Amino acid sequence: MSMDLALEAWVSALVELTKVRWMLGGGRRWQPGDKLKLLFTGYNGTRNTGADVRVEEMLRQIRHILGEENSELTVISHNLELTRGYFEGIRQVKLPDIFPPFLFSEVPKHDGVVACEGSMFKSKFANALTTMMIGSLGIASAENKLSIGYGAEAGHMDSTLAKMCARYCRDSLIITRNEESQSVLGKLGVSTELGTDTAWTFEPLDLEYGRKTLREAGWDESTPVLAVCPINPYWWPVKASVAKLAVKTLTGAYGKSHYRSVYFHNSGPEVDAAYERYLSAIAGAVDRFRQEHRVFPIMVAMEMLDRDACARVSDKLGAVPVFTSADYDMYQLVSILRACHLMVSSRFHGIVTCMPSMVASAGVTMDERIRNLMHERGQEDLLLTVDDPELEEKLLVILRRLQVEHESIREGIGRTVARNLKVMAKMGVYFEEAVRKCYPDYPFRNGVKTWEDYIPPLSPTLRRLLETYGS
Repeated sequence: MSMDLALEAWVSALVELTKVRWMLGGGRRWQPGDKLKLLFTGYNGTRNTGADVRVEEMLRQIRHILGEENSELTVISHNLELTRGYFEGIRQVKLPDIFPPFLFSEVPKHDGVVACEGSMFKSKFANALTTMMIGSLGIASAENKLSIGYGAEAGHMDSTLAKMCARYCRDSLIITRNEESQSVLGKLGVSTELGTDTAWTFEPLDLEYGRKTLREAGWDESTPVLAVCPINPYWWPVKASVAKLAVKTLTGAYGKSHYRSVYFHNSGPEVDAAYERYLSAIAGAVDRFRQEHRVFPIMVAMEMLDRDACARVSDKLGAVPVFTSADYDMYQLVSILRACHLMVSSRFHGIVTCMPSMVASAGVTMDERIRNLMHERGQEDLLLTVDDPELEEKLLVILRRLQVEHESIREGIGRTVARNLKVMAKMGVYFEEAVRKCYPDYPFRNGVKTWEDYIPPLSPTLRRLLETYGS
């Protein structure tokens, strides 16, 4: 049996055991007068800027809806040091690498779970991550507590994982980021509502911070800044392997592909060759574009795992500046992105977080997330795939379009941001309804509410955007 299958069996057994324990009268049940305790399970603590930003806004939104005085929110983190200063006023707990016992003991301490990983139901990245999402939702459901996936995406899952999702998430509510994810989950009998990502309301440090940081890196304040967010699209999925860990411990082999603990990235000569083709194509397109147009290119590592990709493209371009999430927190890094003028990104949240400042952006995608976003913007022609054999030539064409057609591209961006702010408010309504159904006596605010009552307070930047594009 593979380690992934063993992990899935372990978590499934703990969900079943939780059902028995609950039937025998064990476990916490919310009572009027208590604070509603919710556990947020996701991928925080790896300095993945997108994951941290979307959870920051999710926490702000849900605390705004529930009322700070009546709720107590807890978020998990893989590394508490890397989330220090994030999620103000929210309790953080460390998630162990071997997580099933943690879920079994921690989830019952709360009145519900909000699963907050974007790639919630997929085998593309790591079956272990999806197993954790299903397990946390399943344990909450087993105790008849609130069980919600918030801003989720679903894609292909291995057959055993899909069966696990169908069995243990059937009593959960999954609010998805797109209709495609609803379709995947609907076939498994899982209840869904249509929502969006939650990063739209995020406000970084002011724009002057980003401009100052770019000046310190050599920007002359007038040349358009081109941000490039490359990744390694080929070393997924991450899989658990005790055998590889043993070999690594004894001989040092597999060191390059070691993720952490018993988890290893996909690796091998074919992976290395495909990765090099992708990086060379991006570097080639950017180099040819800067020969045609006056532009200041920078590399941005949205997650610490992206540092190698950024460094290698930078080297190919003659050592252009590199900004990484290891060196800049989410408030700083997004400020830098919003000070840019053009962007090409293989990171979904690289694009999303710069859209409120109307950065003209295009995507080079490894999965459906950026594809779905570009479809929503009505700009599918600004999308390429990482394995396109003509990536360099096609990306050069797109870079030229970003330069020439930036005004019309920004129109589509502005409309998309305004629309998603209102969709995010609908998510808040769905969340409130789910809490009312589970806990009818919860003391929500009374009176007539507007859609803005269901999102955290908006920044001046977003208010101006709504005035222009919100009709």
